[in-house]
Amino acid sequence: MWSLLYALGQTGLAVAADAGGMAMVLGRTLQRLGPPRGDSRELVRALKRYGEESLPIVALTAAFTGMIMVVQGATYVQQYGVYNLVGRYTGFTTFREVGPMLIGLMFSGRVGAHHTSELATMRMTEELDALRVLAIDVYETLILPRILAMVVGMAALVVFGDLIAIGAGAVCARLMLQVEYAQFFQALLEHLGPMDFLIGVQKGLAYGLVIGVVSTHYGLNAKGGSAGVGRAVNAQVVASAVALFWVDYLMTSVVR
Repeated sequence: MWSLLYALGQTGLAVAADAGGMAMVLGRTLQRLGPPRGDSRELVRALKRYGEESLPIVALTAAFTGMIMVVQGATYVQQYGVYNLVGRYTGFTTFREVGPMLIGLMFSGRVGAHHTSELATMRMTEELDALRVLAIDVYETLILPRILAMVVGMAALVVFGDLIAIGAGAVCARLMLQVEYAQFFQALLEHLGPMDFLIGVQKGLAYGLVIGVVSTHYGLNAKGGSAGVGRAVNAQVVASAVALFWVDYLMTSVVR
């Protein structure tokens, strides 16, 4: 009994410590925004690494997302003959929920893990300490530009992924259900408005910030040598996934 309570207490303290650390990362990052004091060259480099180089994996993920949405409803479409609703339900689920979430998880696994491993390695090799000795602000030179790149890159990737998903869904509907492209896009445009699309983009912005803060926290607090880098990356992936679902729940509850 006591061992269980002790374990629960230790877990609670660890979660509270991580939450506090992430809050401090967020606060220090926001502090550098007024006025902005980030490294613009690092921002450009990060946008290329995080955004442009993520296009292939996001395109593949989004294409399968659109096709899966069509396949999931194919049985009911054929059973009830509601072929005119294929574009509607494909677009609704892709724009609002599935698209941003799957892209966010892929972004976390690729970009968040990369960011955490870089910071953790710099911490182990005392590069971060060397920057502080030289009176160079780590947040200005590394953290702020990269988090901004994650926020902008994630939102842009959601827009890109939505377009790929809808295109792939239309092709799948045509081949599998014989739904004409005109009928698919007519249902999409008639039943969905700009807000359905923008909700997904807003989630992309929030997901980018969450991934940036979580990955920074675990990277800056890694310890234990090379094995510690692996532990930090693993913790970041798990924590980011949990945080993304939590933020998604909150945003979905507020914006229906």
